[in-house]
Amino acid sequence: MIELKNVNKIYGKGEGSVHALKDVNITIEDGKFTVVLGKSGSGKSTLMNLIGALDMPTTGEIFADGRNLTKLSAKELAEYRNHTTGFVFQSFYLEPTFTVLDNVAMPLIIAGESKKSREEKAERILCQLGLQDKIHKKANELSGGQKQRVSIARALVHDPSIVLADEPTGNLDSQNGAEVMSLLREICNAGKSVVLVTHNKEDAKNGDRIIYIKDGVCEMRGGLE
Repeated sequence: MIELKNVNKIYGKGEGSVHALKDVNITIEDGKFTVVLGKSGSGKSTLMNLIGALDMPTTGEIFADGRNLTKLSAKELAEYRNHTTGFVFQSFYLEPTFTVLDNVAMPLIIAGESKKSREEKAERILCQLGLQDKIHKKANELSGGQKQRVSIARALVHDPSIVLADEPTGNLDSQNGAEVMSLLREICNAGKSVVLVTHNKEDAKNGDRIIYIKDGVCEMRGGLE
């Protein structure tokens, strides 16, 4: 479980400062599909970065299974992310001239795994996601939907306990978007925690719990209204 306690995030100083998150108190439960729903500029991506330990709050504390992330060093935070968290982004962030296999294996390079081990794991997850015929293709040869599935494979290859998806259907048509959402639901049903950050109420219907965010203020509810 991840807990944010009295979290504030402020960018800048003085009159030009931006209070992106305001006194946030929320929990991300294990094995649940949690949706962060809000308009552009509401603070939802800032919240995702804090949940994923990509950033730290200005004030307040963040706990992961009782461990205070705000007390960890930069090295310890990097190790935490590499072992527990997978990220899926709207813009895919694939290396266009690398093969699909090499893109998916990247987190395992950071983890220090051998070439044989990381290629075996990357191939296994790609086959599980139905991408076995794309393994040796370059990322720039794929469709948008295929690229997002590859980015999901990359997020899963190191077997994280939580997957964070920031507007994962934003660059996709409705059919591919629905397929990606179905895949995220399957990932959650298999036992992982999924956090979806979105402005799309249709995507938010997949959530078990909804965190509504507006002007940096969060309100947690059981489902979509």
